[in-house]
Amino acid sequence: MQGASVTLWLLLTLRAVLSELEVRWCTTSDPEQQKCNDMSKAFQEAGIQPALLCVQGSSTDHCVQLITTREADAITLDGGAIYEAGKEHGLKPVVGEVYDQEVGISYYAVAVVKSGVHLTVNNLKGVKSCHTGINRTVGWNVPVGYLVDSGRLSVMGCDVLKAVSDYFGGSCVPGVGETSYAESLCRLCRGNTAGEGVCDKSPLERYYDYSGAFRCLAEGAGDVAFVKHSTVLENTDGKTLPSWGQELLSRDFELLCRDGSRAPVTEWRRCHLARVPAHAVVVRADTEGGLIFRLLNEGQRLFSHEGSSFQMFSSEAYGQKNLMFKDATSELVPIATQTYEAWLGQEYLHAMKGLLCDPNRLPHYLRWCVLSTPEIQKCGDMAVAFSRQRLKPEIQCVSAESPQHCMEQIQAGQIDMVTLRGEDTYKAGKTYGLVPAAGEHYAQEDRRNSYFVVAVVKRNSSYSFTLDELRGKRSCHSAFGSPSGWDIPVGTLVKKGFILPKNCDILTAVSEFFSASCVPVNNPKDYPSSLCELCVGDEWGRNKCVGNGQERYFGDSGAFRCLVENAGDVAFVKHTTVFDNTNGHNSEPWAAKLSSGDYELLCLNGARAEVDQFSNCNLAQIPAHAVMVRPDTNIFTVYGLLDKAQDLFGDDHNKNGFKMFDSSNYHGQDLLFKDATLRVVPVGEKTSYLDWLGLDYVAALEGMLSQQCSDAAVTASRVSLLLLLLLSLSAHLLQPTL
Repeated sequence: MQGASVTLWLLLTLRAVLSELEVRWCTTSDPEQQKCNDMSKAFQEAGIQPALLCVQGSSTDHCVQLITTREADAITLDGGAIYEAGKEHGLKPVVGEVYDQEVGISYYAVAVVKSGVHLTVNNLKGVKSCHTGINRTVGWNVPVGYLVDSGRLSVMGCDVLKAVSDYFGGSCVPGVGETSYAESLCRLCRGNTAGEGVCDKSPLERYYDYSGAFRCLAEGAGDVAFVKHSTVLENTDGKTLPSWGQELLSRDFELLCRDGSRAPVTEWRRCHLARVPAHAVVVRADTEGGLIFRLLNEGQRLFSHEGSSFQMFSSEAYGQKNLMFKDATSELVPIATQTYEAWLGQEYLHAMKGLLCDPNRLPHYLRWCVLSTPEIQKCGDMAVAFSRQRLKPEIQCVSAESPQHCMEQIQAGQIDMVTLRGEDTYKAGKTYGLVPAAGEHYAQEDRRNSYFVVAVVKRNSSYSFTLDELRGKRSCHSAFGSPSGWDIPVGTLVKKGFILPKNCDILTAVSEFFSASCVPVNNPKDYPSSLCELCVGDEWGRNKCVGNGQERYFGDSGAFRCLVENAGDVAFVKHTTVFDNTNGHNSEPWAAKLSSGDYELLCLNGARAEVDQFSNCNLAQIPAHAVMVRPDTNIFTVYGLLDKAQDLFGDDHNKNGFKMFDSSNYHGQDLLFKDATLRVVPVGEKTSYLDWLGLDYVAALEGMLSQQCSDAAVTASRVSLLLLLLLSLSAHLLQPTL
């Protein structure tokens, strides 16, 4: 009896507390305010507590502000608004809508094409597209966001409409008729039978909404339709009443999958662009989510069935749709993990990151970190060239003393971006929290955005040797400390047991292994003379062995020239070097008449191979250089600028007066970008330094850093560190041999 009394007392106390509370619901229109007032009255008459009050805002964004400033408490938002409210204002989802038993608290955005056409998500550029409407979730937000996030579509200066109009070969996007891109984005729209309402975001446009976008595809106006997972099945196989769809069969259509494959329209669970989360009620982080659900759950128990005095999930009485809740809602459920990231899911999160870009938040300038006088000159010319073409944001060039100084300045917000090689990319991410915004791509046949380190020799039947027979040979290296010219080849020879350093003294060990070398270096300390013996300096014999372009054998092309001119027997370079300097690709006198067929590669298994077999005959694979930025930088804006720029300035034969990937006019090499770069590429899913570098490379690097030689000179120590990287390289980083 005593226990029952305590329970009754607790219930009465809870009711007393609830009676003093109130939940202020934010509405965005007069009809919604009227529905909210009616719901408040219905709840009050039914004795539901706490009290529901209605606060009218001017828009969804305004309501979010009112909740943030404690002038309102709750509102139902769609996925895009949940993302913005959570990311920018710390609001959390606490109650979700459920639409049907098949998909529950979500539905799926899909891309539909006709069966038999040769289309995938990888070749949509230039095709005609059908959309449910501007800013609609599955018809616009998800597909456009997905294309941007995956790097298939680049956006400069947050101008998404222009980017989409340039990407597709004509579209129907109902609702963009008032924009300057209507000619392209409304090109496929037809209006009604009388030609009225063309491109309107209303039923007057026959290609509006889910069924309209599908009709646009079915009637041959477009090549791809972005719709909901159920759209095709609802409008084929005799399930549609309008005459345009009566003969359509679902088997005549397919879905485009994210991995580049296609699937039947019934397999939307595994083949879609994104799972779209249901709408959810959001509140401040300090609001008790259980309280909101108890209020709404009491309400739906009484007012969600036919015949009830008030209909929570119907807006018909107010002449509108989806007021307070979507009309398709069957029930409301509590959200256990009350974070916007968990509710939205990774697919949808990525799409929203690709889409949401506020031009008002873009900096006027992106400050590029430069490290030398030639790089300053090239960067200055690039800034002028970009500005003349009205590329946005504009570029400013800021000098720094070293890559690490660049990282420090970027972290401090005083510089915005820099291009870094693998080892520095690791440090930038690990120590300074920077992230990749774009990367370099070096060879058409290699899609991995990386390069291979190779050992190149002349094809000579009378003087043929293998990697195992390099002792006593003359060697050509791009530079001391470079991955392709030093770190990888020296580490490989140590790994194979040919070079045996004593007391971490790599320099002496290398000088004793080769009979003579050219290893250009800056600020040499205890540097063996034999490592400079093959170097030639500039045309007047000055600056011999310096670690810059004044030494003719500096860099990958310089090391190859060292081999070409018979100074050395083997050159350690990246895999593109031979192709860059043979078969007419380099017009300088020393390279003009060279043929790639006159050179071979040395493989790890002791064999030789043709120079185009680098993917199977190499010393290691190295991650491509990356453009690194702060994590709060919009990486899609950075890539959008660079992608538009390379369309104008990326080709060495362009007529626009500047070459992004050529440093020859500045008496240097690899300035701003590696000269071997063919294109700047998006990072796609590799949004962290770990993703970009690859786990094996990072593991090797971290293993190297944990085994520093403390008793060696600074220079020798660095060499030994890089050597240890090679010692710990995994088997598949050191590629299989032929």
